[in-house]
Amino acid sequence: MTKARRLWPRWRGGKNAESGRRGNAGSTATAPPAVSKELEECLRVCALHSDRLAAAGAENDRKRTDLAAKLLHLQAVHASAQTSPASEPSGTSGTSGTSGNELFDALLAAGTAALECGNGGDEQALALLISATVLAERGSSRAGWRLRARTLEAAGDEIAAVEAYERYLALTDDDWYGVAPRLAGLRIAVRQQEDMLRLLARECPRAEEFAAAPAAGSGARDVWDEGVRLYEKGDHAQAEPRLVGALLAMGRDRHPVGELQNAVGQYLDLRIAAAGGDASRLRELIGHYAEQRRNRMRPPLTDPTLGGADWIGVGELRNLIAGKSVCLVANSESLGRGSLGPEIDAYDLVVRFSSYRIDAPATGTRTDLHATAHEHGFNWDRPVTTRMVFGGSAEKWGYSLRERLVPGAQRYVTDETVRWPLRHLGGVDWDAWPSVPTSGFNTLWLLDFLDVSPALDLFGFDFYESGVHRLPGAMRVPVTSERERTSEKAWVMERAQSVNDMRISLR
Repeated sequence: MTKARRLWPRWRGGKNAESGRRGNAGSTATAPPAVSKELEECLRVCALHSDRLAAAGAENDRKRTDLAAKLLHLQAVHASAQTSPASEPSGTSGTSGTSGNELFDALLAAGTAALECGNGGDEQALALLISATVLAERGSSRAGWRLRARTLEAAGDEIAAVEAYERYLALTDDDWYGVAPRLAGLRIAVRQQEDMLRLLARECPRAEEFAAAPAAGSGARDVWDEGVRLYEKGDHAQAEPRLVGALLAMGRDRHPVGELQNAVGQYLDLRIAAAGGDASRLRELIGHYAEQRRNRMRPPLTDPTLGGADWIGVGELRNLIAGKSVCLVANSESLGRGSLGPEIDAYDLVVRFSSYRIDAPATGTRTDLHATAHEHGFNWDRPVTTRMVFGGSAEKWGYSLRERLVPGAQRYVTDETVRWPLRHLGGVDWDAWPSVPTSGFNTLWLLDFLDVSPALDLFGFDFYESGVHRLPGAMRVPVTSERERTSEKAWVMERAQSVNDMRISLR
């Protein structure tokens, strides 16, 4: 086993530690901020995981590379807090001031990166530990409850996930992340699963005998395997109560949802095969099974037609913008301080991004096309002609569209062909462009690629050098990294036909 390096400096005051903590008369020295035992243990585990990633080498795994970077940043933040004088007044907790905020932000970033690794093993356990630690220190942390809920859901503990999502929603007035519809879907799924298990118990009373077996020391998996063997031998009368009993035990013991779903699916296959393919007697059970799976995959929609919106692909999008002058409006502070609103509104097509903020004299008023990453929950309710949604993962992209699109808020929604333009249409792989393309860059790359606009101008694209001009609720979202900004700026400047303080023209 690799021995963990000591990455997390501790305050060691020696025999004068107590006087140092209190502060000596005439001295300006202040003790570094203290941390709780729970937080210290969490940081130790993070350090150990950082070592494991370094030893294993995660260069070819982008998600683990991101996690490694987040853990190293966490290390740096904690080391800085421990080796510098505390900024808080004497006697306050070291996790409550500026340095504490930075530490918890770094912890949450590491926890989110661990969750995104999605292997259901060590990284998932790390995300659970981080979320529990954050909430033990700061029980009203919205980000902590959301991380906790997402991780519990990924682990298959839906009942606990629902409770955590409820806590998150109770703490926020702005559901930027679309938690409410996700929660609605999970609640329906939980009810459907309970109804499904009750139906099984009613139809097979003998199952209760075997449902109690796991509590007596025989695991639900053992009971299940025995039932499968009996079913395959044709002894259905003895197999049925064992199979159903194992399913009931899995539900009562809160086995991960995925395990229970797979087991029910296998049970249905066995029953249908035994009936020669006739599933008519299983109609009610199959209905519960289908509904709980469907609602886990996507929440219920109040308007499945999305208010009559049409899906359009890259060809239809090209026709919509052909021959029109286009301006792309950045969310930059330099634009927010200006007075280019009337000039922006004079274009045929105005494009804005993610968490854009309207200040008429500075930014203009019109938005014809809203381009956003699927995970950002800002401005989806603002009326636009076209909603363009980007995402690297087809599955997550599809879920976000179902959760976030507001019926009647758009006339057109771009489809799968426009989901990831730089990668899919341009064929630019990670070796050629190692950064994650932003919504702004995906959009301007696509419009440049289509090449049907007589004017293609960028307003306020200073690549965040002046700061950001966003909706207040989006100010906590981190800006693009300097490396990504540098790459995108170089691409733009190579193609620029003219440049002034506030406008870059690509045509």
